[in-house]
Amino acid sequence: MASLIRAHDPADMERYSHRYYRRRYVWQWPIRIFHWVNALSVATLFSSGLYIASPVMAPAGEAFGNNVMGTVRMVHFSAAFIFLVSFLWRIYWFYMGNNYARSGFPMIWKGQWWSDLGRQASDYLRLGRGHIHLGHNALGGLAYTLFVIGLGWAQIFTGLALYSESNPGGRVDRLFGWILPLLGGSMSARMFHHLFAWGFVVFAILHVYIVFYDGLQYRNGLVGSMVSGEKFYKEGDLDHESWLS
Repeated sequence: MASLIRAHDPADMERYSHRYYRRRYVWQWPIRIFHWVNALSVATLFSSGLYIASPVMAPAGEAFGNNVMGTVRMVHFSAAFIFLVSFLWRIYWFYMGNNYARSGFPMIWKGQWWSDLGRQASDYLRLGRGHIHLGHNALGGLAYTLFVIGLGWAQIFTGLALYSESNPGGRVDRLFGWILPLLGGSMSARMFHHLFAWGFVVFAILHVYIVFYDGLQYRNGLVGSMVSGEKFYKEGDLDHESWLS
């Protein structure tokens, strides 16, 4: 069955502008690159970390001819340093990017942030459409801060502390070795490092669900925006380019 496509009517668009979607470039390329590099590195870190914590493969042949654990550890360390560089790059772009790059950040000293937090939480609980945010809403910003930034720092510090054991007295040991006794020793630090990793799993599940939920509710191109950088909005939707000026 053929679909009926209405011809563009500038007069109708001017008279009923609130009915029409607009398009805006929101996510700059450094934000989009960070998102995908971060996602891939965290997935690599988690899967390789599970093997390091509990090896399940038993390759055939003599031990001297196999170096599975060494290879997995190398993959883990490489992904960790990629994550670290990407993490620091994202912090830099928080200050150098547009206001969408820092939208939703927990500005607890602003009443508008608290208002948006309560409003968004209420919308989700009622399964309502709510209001489109061109950037992150306050609830999303809080989740990113706790799970990505908070857990990210925790993983970086504990990971570097554990890595420092490979070269006692070295530069990494001098910078981060003090974390091990602070956490009660190497075994306790590994336990915390492993526990924090599961926090990323919880966040990933919630993140994917909310992204698809918002994309279907708002029809704003949320899923594709992390590829193209562009989102769609209607008149009256919250524009964080001015909200966080």
